[in-house]
Amino acid sequence: MTDIVLYFATMIGIYTIAAIGLNFQYGIAGLINFGVVGFFAIGAYTSGLLTLAGAPVWAGLLAGALMAGLVSALIALPTQRLNVHYWAITTVGLAEVIRLILLNEDWLTRGSFGLVGIPRPLDAIVPAGYQTAAFCGLVWLLAIACYLALRLLVSSPFGRVLKAVREENDLALSLGKPVFSIKVRALAIGGLLIGLAGALYAHYLTFISPADFLPTVTIIIWAMVMIGGRGNLAASVVGVAVVTVFLNSTRFLKDVIALDPQMIASLRMVVIGLLIMAIVVYRPDGLFPERKKEFADGDTPAGR
Repeated sequence: MTDIVLYFATMIGIYTIAAIGLNFQYGIAGLINFGVVGFFAIGAYTSGLLTLAGAPVWAGLLAGALMAGLVSALIALPTQRLNVHYWAITTVGLAEVIRLILLNEDWLTRGSFGLVGIPRPLDAIVPAGYQTAAFCGLVWLLAIACYLALRLLVSSPFGRVLKAVREENDLALSLGKPVFSIKVRALAIGGLLIGLAGALYAHYLTFISPADFLPTVTIIIWAMVMIGGRGNLAASVVGVAVVTVFLNSTRFLKDVIALDPQMIASLRMVVIGLLIMAIVVYRPDGLFPERKKEFADGDTPAGR
């Protein structure tokens, strides 16, 4: 029972980091990223390859996060003239390109065989019976640190400009704000967190392969953000918990329902899709949407 609780707690912590990264991009900056799994994979493989080559685990985690953030920023440069919808399509293609590179460039990534024996942090200094609990604690420390850092960023002048860009891009431009530069930085910050989540995922499972980074991962993380609440970083953990518990608890349906396991797996994703549709229709900003300040007539934000 303890192992199951630690598993759920660890996975919820890992996906919380990814979800707040996506929520920062989408909920705060208004940028649609449908290539989440690509940056998740970059973080996982960068950290896994470095640590298997002998680098310290902390260096692998840092490198995985930075690499994902760098790629997020670089992909924005050649696509700066695209509107938000075409940009979203571009991110889908990027994620698939990344997966195909991981699958085919086996001289670097070991192809479909994947990376085996990725070391976990703290295993060398924590007694054998407490290693999983220690890793779970580390994940949540990082998740809380990421959340607090983003909260400070959102409440800063940079965060207020991000929200202005989200609400009215042309108005921000007319006020002389460097909109494109701001969007690139938002993408990089969100990508950095998603990459960190991917790196932690790799070190937790200790084995990854390209089959772990299918487009369904993007759908799942988007469902977490949509259910929790757009623009409400703290609410992301609610969406993460709901989706994680649902996906993992329904794995046992094959033992009680006389259906083909592949059909059950497909039905689970259908339910996730229907859940997203219901949220979009009935609660478009999620269960706990961002609380926006309201001003009385004649008041201005500067006067508050």
